[in-house]
Amino acid sequence: MRTLLNSGRRARLLAALGVAVCLSGFASVAPVLVAADSLPAKLSDQEYWKLITDFSEPNGFFRSDNLLSNESYFQQVVPTLLNVTKTGRAYMGVGPEQNFTYIVAVKPAMVFIVDIRRGNLDLQLMYKALFEMSADRAEFVGRLFARKRPSGLTTDSSAEEIFSAYRGVDRDEGFYTQNLKEITDLLKVKHKFDLQEEDMQGIEYVYRAFARFGTELQYSTSGSFGGLFQPTYADLMTATDASGQTRSYLANEEHFRFMKDLEIRNLLVPLVGNFAGPKAIRHVGQFLKEKGATVSAFYLSNVEQYLRMDGLWDAFCANVATLPLDQTSRFIRSVRRVGSPQNVGLDSELGEMQTEVKNCH
Repeated sequence: MRTLLNSGRRARLLAALGVAVCLSGFASVAPVLVAADSLPAKLSDQEYWKLITDFSEPNGFFRSDNLLSNESYFQQVVPTLLNVTKTGRAYMGVGPEQNFTYIVAVKPAMVFIVDIRRGNLDLQLMYKALFEMSADRAEFVGRLFARKRPSGLTTDSSAEEIFSAYRGVDRDEGFYTQNLKEITDLLKVKHKFDLQEEDMQGIEYVYRAFARFGTELQYSTSGSFGGLFQPTYADLMTATDASGQTRSYLANEEHFRFMKDLEIRNLLVPLVGNFAGPKAIRHVGQFLKEKGATVSAFYLSNVEQYLRMDGLWDAFCANVATLPLDQTSRFIRSVRRVGSPQNVGLDSELGEMQTEVKNCH
């Protein structure tokens, strides 16, 4: 099995074949990049937690808990994304579950989720535990919302069938308590992550919201921020692209297994970081360059809107310019549909990362 140490050996072999690679520390990589499989096949628990600790910045603020996306049309760009990006690379993103749908589309070898709030790290750790604990999508949905699994659901059930079956199931308080204990035991006892008390409280807060609102959870149901229309969790998981194809990470078992496998191998790494901050994105870039990897996609949501409001977009652009990119690397953005009211009609669009940041310093 490959480890972090194997990447250096592979890089030396490729260098002998004429691929110029600098292997000292976090040094930059020559224009011709090493194959993306130089990324680790697995991280140990210690390596995983060290990346989180070393790459993260101090906890920041955002106006919402952002437990769920409010982007109704985020699947629309997936077909184009599939035609442009390459699999087996590195994926970056921000926020909660919409990343999973983009991840199962581009099939990266490693993932970094960078969010200004430590609450998002707690949310991602909850998801990590639930992916590891669940055998299939139906069990995962039941554990996620603290509802006992209805009869009749199989691995062949559609996302629509799974969420329809759970719609009428009430929260089970005993099941909630059991799952919360299993989540914390998996993270603290099995993996031995050095979770602080604030993280334990954060995970409990997040899981309580999912249990309380079930499949009808929305962006604002935690009471942090409202709007005219927001899709529910069920809406997002059963949404389709323009051709009518369901693209969500719970659309089928293949998607679910891809996510579960990433989480088991500790290859989805959540970080606390400001997009314009001095550390998180740049450390990810150094790590990926050392491994000879390239960023396939970077999901931004609408964070750039806030960066521009605060005069920080140039700093963000300079951070992204340190990432290993090529002509296929894509930004994924959330944008307001022309003429749409607040919180209605958020579209997604793609941007060419290398072109957009080439003049940033």
